[in-house]
Amino acid sequence: MYQQILVAVDGSETSTRALTAAVELARESGARLQPLYVVDVPLMSYDVPGYDPSYVRDALVEEGRHVLADATALMAGAGVKGAPRIVETDLTGEDIAHRIQSAAQDFNADVVVLGTHGRRGVRRLVLGSVAEHFLRIATCSVLLISMHCASPAAKVAQAAEEPVKDPS
Repeated sequence: MYQQILVAVDGSETSTRALTAAVELARESGARLQPLYVVDVPLMSYDVPGYDPSYVRDALVEEGRHVLADATALMAGAGVKGAPRIVETDLTGEDIAHRIQSAAQDFNADVVVLGTHGRRGVRRLVLGSVAEHFLRIATCSVLLISMHCASPAAKVAQAAEEPVKDPS
């Protein structure tokens, strides 16, 4: 089914659910899994006089190492092969969704697994959605795991059994 699966993780409960689903999918299909942590230091932090953004960056990289260590332990417990990766957005305006897309292409991912909060209305408008933005630019399959689903592993199994609907 899949050979290469990328999952974006950030330490949130939503991304933990996505990781759980991705590990199960990789285990079931014998795929390699790459947990990906994106370091995103906001541009506005560079505009403050006397502010050194390296402190924020270093803290985010350290957080990424902890998140990826947890992901690696979960993968090892399930017998899933793969290596985690940390990437960074750049100051040219590249956002998290584009960094995930670049990493997916580098990894030659068959599918990218992302958690989504399922926000609607004004909350979605104000907070935005990395998952929604990524879905619009993705060049491979995308599996979104909702914060509100009962069991990520059950949703993966159900999605794998359902036939793909013809959009025409």
